[in-house]
Amino acid sequence: MARTTDGDGTPVPQRLLAAATRLFADRGYDRTSVQEIVEAAGVTKGALYHYFGSKDDLLHEVYARMLRVQQERLDAIADGDAPVEQRVRDAAADVVVTTIDNLDDASIFFRSMHHLSPEKNKQVRAERRRYHERFRALIEEGQRSGVFASATPADLVVDYHFGSVHHLSTWYRPEGPLTPRQVADHLADLLLRALRP
Repeated sequence: MARTTDGDGTPVPQRLLAAATRLFADRGYDRTSVQEIVEAAGVTKGALYHYFGSKDDLLHEVYARMLRVQQERLDAIADGDAPVEQRVRDAAADVVVTTIDNLDDASIFFRSMHHLSPEKNKQVRAERRRYHERFRALIEEGQRSGVFASATPADLVVDYHFGSVHHLSTWYRPEGPLTPRQVADHLADLLLRALRP
């Protein structure tokens, strides 16, 4: 039976993910071996295969853990009682902040997604589609109620905003002049300006 924690109480899956994330970010997914991951995590290959079936599964989990957090937060915002304009702004800003907070995960994933098996790739696309559809439903709610202009299809509005989000890992630097919240506010305000009648 594989140990579930190490000496300091850190669960083995989290240690493996932390090591894999660090190595994938520094060296690239394709140039990182399973052996290097287990050595960095201080566990055996058996432990890795106990929790993750493959290196492919680790790459998927790097992205999936971020997407789970974002989905939970979006669901909470979308289900809230605030006016639709406020919920859209909050959701638009939140995805920027959570992406910047997990910039290594995002950049690893967008750089390495093509390495996923077809089955994992399909799974990730379905998970992302669920998030985008929930976001689109908020835009459509605002368009139906007349709060937002409806000239631009909601799908295009979503693609416009998420294009900016997916591009963050290519230019955002923590030591730069803008905080994550400032970037999030600017991008959310741009989206709302584009939506207003």
